[in-house]
Amino acid sequence: MASLKDMRVRIASTKATQKITKAMQMVAASKLRRAQTAAEAARPYAERMDAVITNIAGAASGAGNGPALLAGTGKDNVHLLLVCTGERGLSGAFNSSIVRLARERANALIAQGKTVKFFCVGRKGYEQLRRNFDKQIVENIELRSVRQLGFKNAEDIAKRVIARFEAGEFDVCTLFYARFKSVIAQIPTDQQIIPLVIEKAKDGAASAVYDYEPAEDEILTSLLPRNLAVQIFRALLENNASFYGAQMSAMDNATRNAGEMIRKQTLVYNRTRQAMITKELIEIISGAEAV
Repeated sequence: MASLKDMRVRIASTKATQKITKAMQMVAASKLRRAQTAAEAARPYAERMDAVITNIAGAASGAGNGPALLAGTGKDNVHLLLVCTGERGLSGAFNSSIVRLARERANALIAQGKTVKFFCVGRKGYEQLRRNFDKQIVENIELRSVRQLGFKNAEDIAKRVIARFEAGEFDVCTLFYARFKSVIAQIPTDQQIIPLVIEKAKDGAASAVYDYEPAEDEILTSLLPRNLAVQIFRALLENNASFYGAQMSAMDNATRNAGEMIRKQTLVYNRTRQAMITKELIEIISGAEAV
């Protein structure tokens, strides 16, 4: 049995850990509001960009082959998985849930005889994926030094992806990230971004007819790379909000668990101390009676 001194050290250590987890919870909560606002503000812009491109692509569908980012290579042999995760841990299952979704997709594609490559954004995703897919990782970008995410970060990633596509390194690119829903719910999401998936208009839906100047293909050639950057930027912002939400929830659970451990340790400490005092009293009384 541990001595009273060891028990006191253990209780003090658990209390110190509880203070750290509580502080991390408060920091995550303070950063979550701004991150959530940024993620929610990016959604309408990204969705509207998709709608505009869908409209233009529909008008250009009868004019022959569109830009490669829209039409694709005509093949489905090589897949690039763009996996966006966090730079830090202590956020529950946030990073592992994104990696799990990407790993499941990779294994399914490999089973179909496809070639899979990984483009990692974020240190945690890279660390987990390299255990099984080290040779398939073609690039890794860390944003740890970035204090505040900007569109320039997403644009740089988009340019690297497009350069690899134009070099013929892959046929299909799928983006993986966690969509922020609430503090306790972050949804792992996959989105094909090359070639861009165009949703067909619902039957009976009203549609306007536009004349475009310059031609539709020329507009798409300019818009598609920007749309790619916009979708990646949205994913980075969603990930940022999801990370702080997951970390806030994880640190709250850790703080509660530490409190429960302190309660149990203190109970054991008090019982042990009481037993030792009782034993000493019995020895004193027994010695007095013997005299």
